[in-house]
Amino acid sequence: MGDEKKSRAAEQQRIRDVIHEISKKEEEIHGKSAGLKESVIELRRNFWEDVTVNLDEPDDVIETHASMKQQAEFLSERERTHGQFAKELKILKRLKDSPYFGRVDFREANEKEADQIYIGTASLMDHKEENFLVFDWRAPISSIYYDFSPGKAKYETVEGTIEGEMTLKRQFIIRQGKLKGMFDTGVTIGDRLLQEVLGSNASTVMKSIVATIQAEQNKIIRNEKSRLLIVQGAAGSGKTSAALQRIAYLMYRYRDTLNAENMVLFSPNPLFTSYIANVLPELGEENIKQITFLDFLRESIGSELTVESPFEQMEYVLTEEESGEYRTRMKNINFKSGLEFKQLIEAFVSHLKHEGMQFKNITFRNRVLISKEEQYDYFYQLENHIEIPNKIELLSGWLLKELYKKVMKEKDDDWVIEKVELLDKEAYLKAYYRTQDKDEVNDAETEENFLRTAVVKNVYEKIKKRIEDFQFVNVAATYRTMFTSWDPENPPADWKEISAITASHLSGKHVLWEDAAPYAYFKGRLLGHKADRAVRQLVIDEAQDYSAFQFAYIKEVFPYTRMTLLGDVNQGIYSYAAGQNPLNPSSAAGHQERITLTKSYRSTKQIVEFTKSFAPGEEPIEPFNREGKKPKLLPIGKSDYKEVLLKNVEALRESGYESVAIICKTNQESNMLFELINDETAVKKLDEETFEFEKGLVVLPVYLAKGIEFDAVIIPDASEQSYEKETDRTLFYTACTRAMHQLVMLSAGEPCRFIGEAAEDKYEV
Repeated sequence: MGDEKKSRAAEQQRIRDVIHEISKKEEEIHGKSAGLKESVIELRRNFWEDVTVNLDEPDDVIETHASMKQQAEFLSERERTHGQFAKELKILKRLKDSPYFGRVDFREANEKEADQIYIGTASLMDHKEENFLVFDWRAPISSIYYDFSPGKAKYETVEGTIEGEMTLKRQFIIRQGKLKGMFDTGVTIGDRLLQEVLGSNASTVMKSIVATIQAEQNKIIRNEKSRLLIVQGAAGSGKTSAALQRIAYLMYRYRDTLNAENMVLFSPNPLFTSYIANVLPELGEENIKQITFLDFLRESIGSELTVESPFEQMEYVLTEEESGEYRTRMKNINFKSGLEFKQLIEAFVSHLKHEGMQFKNITFRNRVLISKEEQYDYFYQLENHIEIPNKIELLSGWLLKELYKKVMKEKDDDWVIEKVELLDKEAYLKAYYRTQDKDEVNDAETEENFLRTAVVKNVYEKIKKRIEDFQFVNVAATYRTMFTSWDPENPPADWKEISAITASHLSGKHVLWEDAAPYAYFKGRLLGHKADRAVRQLVIDEAQDYSAFQFAYIKEVFPYTRMTLLGDVNQGIYSYAAGQNPLNPSSAAGHQERITLTKSYRSTKQIVEFTKSFAPGEEPIEPFNREGKKPKLLPIGKSDYKEVLLKNVEALRESGYESVAIICKTNQESNMLFELINDETAVKKLDEETFEFEKGLVVLPVYLAKGIEFDAVIIPDASEQSYEKETDRTLFYTACTRAMHQLVMLSAGEPCRFIGEAAEDKYEV
């Protein structure tokens, strides 16, 4: 038997040994957990029977409370133990299929023998809990697998740097406990392993990449020092995957102080959120909060106003060029995307210290208890040097005192006794027993008095809550006066037009997307920004689509948070909006680090070579060496358009592609195309309300395809008529780079100029 066969046989035997250890651990856990689930159910069922309840004397009440607390803690401990067993079994099940993916032999300095380090998605010790059979990919020693080739190597620990020599670096493909592939490699994770991962069909969920993390991605994952980490990555460079692995790494590294509740991810749309939802659980970690920036702003703004989505704004920009207010709307978008508008808001806030605040009447039973004019007078009698949020706090305190006086006068009104008669049994008894605590005559008059008081105080509490939430401040009306009755000292160009369009939408209780972040910022300047100190790590995906103002607002809300910004300037589909991009080095102050990922792994070499010809940015793009077919351009006539489209769909299906996307420029085009082919083939239309990504044929606008990949992509209209402007470059580039294996472009008429920028040998006609 040759050395290679012997080595392979030895590795397969080790896999069997490890799986045997896993089986033994599973048996142990099943033994420990036997009857535990039933015990928890029984404890819940008999909770009150096992608690001593006696409320006759004060000592009995204390004893009852202690008994309840003891029983609750006992139940909670059993439930935690059961949950931990379930989590361990889930990890063991995953390891049983593929215990590890890599091995390094590392000899520390001054040591004679090298240690064999096997690396997998989770740590595994032998049944004696003495030796590691598998190291978690996030463990300090595992970093040498990603960062070094055989030769001198080192890794960092809390005690310091460990130096030595790597004598072997080996990779495995293990499926269902069987060794499918084994090869030794250098610093780059071997092409054969990547080929195996990347050559398969697209998945409906993002795959974990821990087995194929590249050295440059590892820098992102293990970066612990930077308050701001900026990642510029080419399409398909694995930046989002690396960011999710980074989250998993940080949760592992700081397990005692960092958990899922301390981390937030801003994703571009709900479809993408569902697409990446599987990665962290696959690594044995709890999912962090994933929210779109749109939903985050809607939460900040509140329910009084509707908020336009960024996709609605995009659709307007792409389809409403002939509308009367289009030119003004574009000025509005450009101005409010930049920091000049933030300075204007600050000037207006300074003006509001002296006049202009708008309030709401505090009403009760259709009567005004405290008018907005009274609130205005009290607010502006306070010292001018006091900041507006502090003035609002003082006004709130005054309102609560005034409210209590006024509400208590209501006690003798007829409506109160009517409410008393409608009290439910629980509320009635609660009020009644309160009368027993008083050193007064317990007669009917006293009882009625306390019941009336209880009813009035209940009403007071509801109004009190609204006052404590500062709902008496009319933020929307105050913001609107900035555009209707305020004259800035140095108004920007087109201020009257911008003011008119803004005021019009606010009158309809609607906020345009370009106004959403400014409005939320303005609201914070009035009521006080609720800085979220609980969030310690914020990851922003598709950061190139955030305006300068939006990013400034994020920094205001998360002032103490470490941030990771991921994006690609080539895919800045909101390029029509002015304002510095957050990915720009000068846009973010403070301690920051920039990492650039230039290699694209998603698409075949042929697709990358084609698309980089018209990429908008100047960053270099390197294709991964995975061969495939050249992109195909099909000139067609209007008469045979439907036939050619369906024919190509069928050809892609017959090629074995499970996910085929027809990516349109706009939602309007998506709707038309869906209606055209819906009766002819199985197809699903995706829009901004789509929350799950499914395999099959889908139709969607390009701005919803961000971050997602498909086996094959069809651009249904790649003509000059469709993609005619320079601002369309990012849209066309984004659409084309969604394809993993094949790209087909249809053009009824002259192909768009971006295709013409690629050499003729880069695509087929």
